[in-house]
Amino acid sequence: MERNFFEHVLDAFEGFVDDALGEPQATSHRRGLKVWFGQADGRAAREHYEAQLIRVDGEAALEIGYHAEYPKEAENQAALDRLAGKGKARWRKALGDDAEAGPFLGMDGWRRISEVWEPPDPEDPEAPIEIAARLADYVDAIEPVRRATLTT
Repeated sequence: MERNFFEHVLDAFEGFVDDALGEPQATSHRRGLKVWFGQADGRAAREHYEAQLIRVDGEAALEIGYHAEYPKEAENQAALDRLAGKGKARWRKALGDDAEAGPFLGMDGWRRISEVWEPPDPEDPEAPIEIAARLADYVDAIEPVRRATLTT
């Protein structure tokens, strides 16, 4: 069976992410890759990182970044607010101005810090590597801040 595009992204991602963060949990499917840390009782943690194909204004796009997907909008906003506090300067410096914080694209109740790219060419052998490297940038920049805000 041929592996899907995002399985290749996951393989590359594992080589980029900072080992000091611990062992990431991940799942991939034909439209994306989801990564989280710690136990999630068999499902992705409500705060996680994704590289996924989405639609923005009817057009296909690739979104890469952090998501807060709690059932209640207030929980998602609280997660984003924690990251927008003292740690924002750290992740903003690492990720640059392309990282947008706010409501999730297409799902107002969820929150994100992410960026949108053109959809990848599945035939481009460099595409999984570029996507994996950028997803690792998000993990390396946000996860230490996220963990620090959970303990304060």
